[in-house]
Amino acid sequence: MTRANDIVRLCGEVAAPPERSHEGRDGVYFRFPLTVRRLSGAEDVINILAHESMLGSLEVEDMPRLRVLGEVRSWNNHSGVGPRLVITVLARQFAFTADDFENSVELTGALCREPTLRRTPMGREISDLMLGVSRGYGRSDYIPCIAWGAMARRASTWAAGTCVCVKGRIQSREYIKMVGEEAVRKTAYEISAVSVEEQEGGEASEP
Repeated sequence: MTRANDIVRLCGEVAAPPERSHEGRDGVYFRFPLTVRRLSGAEDVINILAHESMLGSLEVEDMPRLRVLGEVRSWNNHSGVGPRLVITVLARQFAFTADDFENSVELTGALCREPTLRRTPMGREISDLMLGVSRGYGRSDYIPCIAWGAMARRASTWAAGTCVCVKGRIQSREYIKMVGEEAVRKTAYEISAVSVEEQEGGEASEP
């Protein structure tokens, strides 16, 4: 069952077989990439985490796509290999389907710091938000989000601690980072907002 403040709905194509990710208190988790195509034809490749019990009961059948209902998860990678902030989707339910591609996220949480308003090289206004989404039991996920245009300008006026609801999609974005003299291709994940709204009640404490 997903949390009301963290809902992800995806429908895409499994890009590779599941691989063992880690062992938790309740068993072993596996990870696999899900490719979701945008209307533009571009693709987002999203890492899915699933408990071993879910994989064992999954019927592949002849359906081309996998529908996933889950939650966004984040953790800090201290290995020095790959991104520092790792974003995945923890699957709560999934099933193969013939449905259209879907990439929909709804998050409610507190801004961890004041949003930063800037302009892209093409002149578009963009605001970077870091959203703290409570899991309960004193734990939170910290999820980078971006807003554009009028949304970006409005969000840039909010203080750290403001409670907001972000609706949008999970976006994967490749970039080049120089490591010494070597150019290394990396992938960043963020929520590209369709809407960003301040929630009633004014400011909220960071989760």
